[in-house]
Amino acid sequence: MPADWALAWRSPIVWVLALVVVQRLGELVLARRNTRRLLARGAREVGAAHYPLFILLHGSWLVAIAAATPLAREPSWALLAVYAALQALRVWVIAALGPYWTTRIISLDGAPLVRRGPYRWVRHPNYWIVTAEIAVLPLAFGDWLVALVWSVLNALLLRHRIGVESRALAARQAS
Repeated sequence: MPADWALAWRSPIVWVLALVVVQRLGELVLARRNTRRLLARGAREVGAAHYPLFILLHGSWLVAIAAATPLAREPSWALLAVYAALQALRVWVIAALGPYWTTRIISLDGAPLVRRGPYRWVRHPNYWIVTAEIAVLPLAFGDWLVALVWSVLNALLLRHRIGVESRALAARQAS
């Protein structure tokens, strides 16, 4: 095995990014299933035009981290622990929304708004978590430029998306 391959298999960045990719792909499978079920119940999607930009943003974020991080770089284990804690919060958000969790804006007229889990205290908790993830993961590997650029791009997209989502949900009653 060449020395570069041996270094890659021992590199924390390779393992961390692999775990993130597997997690995100699993979430996309769950989101797609929930989206299909909601649409079958009469829900409608709004804001579909900007959705590919989120796919591009998140995919390019992972590529940028991989490109900017030398294989031999040791991470900040404390920041990786923060990132792991963010994943626990992400699971909490997904569990709280249950069958309503998707990566798209899908609204089912007449369905109550979720007010349990983190939604008891915070509007759009998933967006807060993703915002933190986009900064924390690259910072764990010293990639401050990736953290800065993708945080700004994420903020611009979220500004638009939150407006679209808020308008879509305004007609629904809070439970």
